[in-house]
Amino acid sequence: MAKKKEVKAVFKVQAPGGQATPAPPVGPACGQYGVNPGQFVQQFNERTKSYNGMPVTAVVKVFADRSFEMELKCPPASALLKDAAKIAKGSGQPNKEKVGKVTRAQLAQIAKSKMKDLNCFDPAAAERIIAGTARNMGIEIEG
Repeated sequence: MAKKKEVKAVFKVQAPGGQATPAPPVGPACGQYGVNPGQFVQQFNERTKSYNGMPVTAVVKVFADRSFEMELKCPPASALLKDAAKIAKGSGQPNKEKVGKVTRAQLAQIAKSKMKDLNCFDPAAAERIIAGTARNMGIEIEG
């Protein structure tokens, strides 16, 4: 039976998918816990190159022997919505000023991809969570 490694620390770091560098915020976060930033960045970029610059959060477990393992999360809902609506940023006044539109199909697809990171089990509930984020960003939902 394999011996379990002792977890020394757990931390989160967010970086652009496939484009992370050892510069802040990644380098200092890794260095603080004894993780080699170059090795972390190489693994992170390899596993996130499909996200192409979208922010991705990694939850990193650091073990006593300074090895680590990372769990990648889906990009934030706001980043996925901005990409779907093809806008640069959300509205400063979402109740008055609408900046983009997404369809119900796009909303359902975003909810499906975020399902494992959301605290719900029903796809309809996940869609409502994503729809609320869209409303708060000033994005209208069509259909």
